[in-house]
Amino acid sequence: MSYSYDYPHPAVTTDIVIFTIRQDELKVLLIKRALPPHQGAWALPGGFVNLDESLEEGARRELAEETGVSGVYLEQLYTFGRPDRDPRERVITVAYYALIPTDTIEIRAATDAEGVSWFGMNELPELAFDHREILDMAQRRLVDKLDYSTIAFQFMPKEFTLPELQQVYELILGEALDKRNFRKRILSLGLVMETGKERKAGAHRPAKLYRSIHPDRVEVIK
Repeated sequence: MSYSYDYPHPAVTTDIVIFTIRQDELKVLLIKRALPPHQGAWALPGGFVNLDESLEEGARRELAEETGVSGVYLEQLYTFGRPDRDPRERVITVAYYALIPTDTIEIRAATDAEGVSWFGMNELPELAFDHREILDMAQRRLVDKLDYSTIAFQFMPKEFTLPELQQVYELILGEALDKRNFRKRILSLGLVMETGKERKAGAHRPAKLYRSIHPDRVEVIK
């Protein structure tokens, strides 16, 4: 059944913030827009939601079409609806964010993106629309969730050492953590297990390799 209304409807888009750790730095995935508005500007991956798909389906489709990234854990961040945020029409966007290890994906530009690249959080270009506001909120959410969840594990490969995991926490927080206290806290959670293997790093003694017990989901730490 079709309906008609006497008042205008806003369009709905999704925008996706993809974080990773590369070269000892927190980085975000951006696309270079091939079409107006903001043609040639850097932006978050995203686009309009089709009438026959859910918000998350739309986000996953746009992410795959514009960057080649698929099969990642997405979490809804916030809804942004300032009336003037898009010069084309009244557009409300639902933002998502994801954390991924870079060794699991290969990025490529497609559809309306003429480029795609990783940018460090301290070397960001000017972003289209209100995407800097979206990105800043995603970064704050990431920092907040370190305290009460296993969200940092999403950055890790299948096997990792505790010093490698600690480095991820330190890069996100921007501060050094006590090695003994960090190790004690992580092991007390019961969310990682030893693999029985070790990894040698430089002149240091080999470090035990661990893996996440539940790598496909983010757990709340009680």
